[in-house]
Amino acid sequence: MSAPQPVFWHCPGPDGQSPEYAIAHDRGRKHRLLIVPALFDEANRMRRMLVDAMDRLDQAGIDSFLPDLPGCNESLQNFTAQSLHGWRSAMQIAARHFGATDVLAVRGGALVFPASLPGWALEPTKGATILRQLVRARTIAAREAGQHEDSAALLEQGRTEGLELAGWRCGASLIAGLEHALPQIEGQSLIAQGQLGGGGLWLRAEPAAAPEQSAALAAIIAAEVKA
Repeated sequence: MSAPQPVFWHCPGPDGQSPEYAIAHDRGRKHRLLIVPALFDEANRMRRMLVDAMDRLDQAGIDSFLPDLPGCNESLQNFTAQSLHGWRSAMQIAARHFGATDVLAVRGGALVFPASLPGWALEPTKGATILRQLVRARTIAAREAGQHEDSAALLEQGRTEGLELAGWRCGASLIAGLEHALPQIEGQSLIAQGQLGGGGLWLRAEPAAAPEQSAALAAIIAAEVKA
């Protein structure tokens, strides 16, 4: 078994074409899975589990690709300039670039994945839920610093000026998009956390491996791909 390899694809950005990073198991096989990661810190907490699942899929004869969303991880794009619309367009470009036949959307990734592809959504969540959690983290941090911030006032500010949330400088477009965004499930199979065993990694404070969950996720996908 070989490790996934770093690869690049190009995506339009505010300053023209931007090289974007992905990790991949690519042997030119028939089944090619695009993995659209969770959003914000959830992506970091779940990344190791997804990479381990990619290793399992490689053993099962399935190519897989885990791209960065523009503005995230190794991306050179400005995070503040990002929006859900931009991320959706980017994931469509990534799907075409890698010749994806299937897609796995993880958590908030279900807000921006190429819904025209068959595949799966792992515990998809609403944009409003993500936004509420980010705002709550900010108000808690402010309280611990002896300050008071009102959630409604923060959101009003965010809609017009953008907002710093949990270390992410979110532009007004991203805030407004998250408020009303729903997972765009169009026939994809839903995967519940209970099918993987154990608690959701997005709830943990730090990134962690979960070999049993990686194996279970890969097994579900491999069984359905080859059914």
